[in-house]
Amino acid sequence: MSARRPYPSDVFDDEWALVAPYLTLLTQDAGQREHSLREAFNGLRHILKTGAPWRWMPNDLPPWAAVYQQAQRWLAPGCFDALADDLRAVLRLAAGRTAEPSAAILDSRTLRSTPESGERAGYDGAKRKRGSKLHLAVDTLGHLLALHVSKASADDRAEVGRLVETVQEATGDSVSLAYVDQGYTGDRAAGAAKAHGIELEVVRLPEAKKGFVLLPRRWVVERSFAWATRFRRLVKDYERYASTLADMHRVAFVCLMLSKAAQLATGP
Repeated sequence: MSARRPYPSDVFDDEWALVAPYLTLLTQDAGQREHSLREAFNGLRHILKTGAPWRWMPNDLPPWAAVYQQAQRWLAPGCFDALADDLRAVLRLAAGRTAEPSAAILDSRTLRSTPESGERAGYDGAKRKRGSKLHLAVDTLGHLLALHVSKASADDRAEVGRLVETVQEATGDSVSLAYVDQGYTGDRAAGAAKAHGIELEVVRLPEAKKGFVLLPRRWVVERSFAWATRFRRLVKDYERYASTLADMHRVAFVCLMLSKAAQLATGP
């Protein structure tokens, strides 16, 4: 570590011990390495947590261009995908579950567009919001299984096939049931899920709803969306490309799971 004063977003020692093997694409003494990998990861976490533009990277962290390029090197080979899969398995085993889930929860969230993302934005009539839509699948503990981004105008039913296909790739076809809300009703969504060996179960609102109602199973994915909003970069769609927005969410969920896994490793 450098002698600089730490930021609240910095990775802790026990967390870095878990994540370093996945992010070390070259040996630590590689001649072309100018900046510490840990400091590059801290820079990525700082941008994600604070929501600052890349060019506003603090001067005592590596230059923004170096952090951005290193992040792309990690994302391209799927380093964070592998991290998410392994951390999820560790957390599930620690909770007394099987390493791979048999059930998932699917949902979507619309993020309001900004000038950076406006060219690819769509209009979500249900939410009365222009922006992008994050399609998310989590296990019953709320940990990431799969995600992707579309225009806000996309129909949730049309995105089921792509989402569940990624779920099965991440879990080795272990998922057989997925809980969804009433936006996923109909033969189209059910057929797309069935093609990948998953049955959709629609969790409906009570007919006599009064105020806030906690829906069985469905609240888990809503909590996961709430976890993501702790990262200010994810409150709106600040990215030029939809793939970057998806990547930022993927890194955020890895950071959340990393913190929990490190707590397990160090004990109470």
